[in-house]
This record gives sequence, C-alpha cells and structure tokens, in this order.
Amino acid sequence: MTESLQNVDHAALRTNQAVIILLSLTAFIFNQPFLVLAVGLVMALGTAIKKPGFGFVYFNALKPLGRVKPDVIRDNPEPHRFAQGFGSAVLLGGFLALVTGGVGLGWGLTWLVIFLASLNLFAGFCAGCAVYYWLNRLNVPGFVKSAPAGTFPGLKPKTR
Repeated sequence: MTESLQNVDHAALRTNQAVIILLSLTAFIFNQPFLVLAVGLVMALGTAIKKPGFGFVYFNALKPLGRVKPDVIRDNPEPHRFAQGFGSAVLLGGFLALVTGGVGLGWGLTWLVIFLASLNLFAGFCAGCAVYYWLNRLNVPGFVKSAPAGTFPGLKPKTR
C-alpha cells in the first residue's frame, strides 16, 4: 500500500551498514569478540528505538559536515528494522559462540552479517527486507507491510 509508505533516509541506512561492516571486520582482524557484542547491542538498541543503530554517526557527523547527503525515499521502515534486528541476533549468537569455544561458528556468523550488510551497501539488496516481505506474503503475524508497488522485495525503491 503506497499510502502507508514513509520517508526513509537511505543514506542513514547505508552509513549504519558501513559502520557495521567496518567494526565487524575490525573485530575479526584483531580477534575482539567483545566488539562483536558491542556492534550487536548497538544494532539491538537501534531496532528497539526504531532507528539505525549507528545512525548517530550519520546524523551527528557525516550529514552536518556535508560528507553524506540525505537520500530520502518513500519506503517502509519496518523491513529495515527487521533486518537490523535479525543481524543483531546473529551477531549476539556469534559472540556467544566465540566466548564459549565455538570460534568457527562465531566468526562465521560475524562474516554472515558482514556479507549481508555488504550486499545491501554495495548492491542495494537487503536480504532481511526480502525475508520480511516474503513473511508478509505468507501472512505471518506481525509482518504487515507489503513491498512498495513496482519493486522487487529487498531492492531499494526507485521513487523519491
């Protein structure tokens, strides 16, 4: 339903993804499981308050300095929040695996988030959004928004 679409700043979403990728790669390179925990918790908090977890980087630094321009699109914010919340759960599971001896599983889950955030950032495909829209099509309770008209579920809408 087009009338339920809201203004969503995709520049904030991309900044969030870039920070998630950067910090998760840093955690892997320097073998820092607690950085994985921190990223997962910031993502969980962002999901809870209905904002990109690392959106503060965009809104307080990059946007005011003119480093990143707004990219406001009529879109559903719910699938993006679902994707962030799911990514948070994966990272928190990865952290638990890392601290309980499941190093391969822990870093594998971290790399899954890195890969999916990169797919979204660089190719414009949000796998979590696609899952949200597929669950909507299956009439799963709580998944109430349909993909914007004329878009493939998970791809960034073209309308501005």
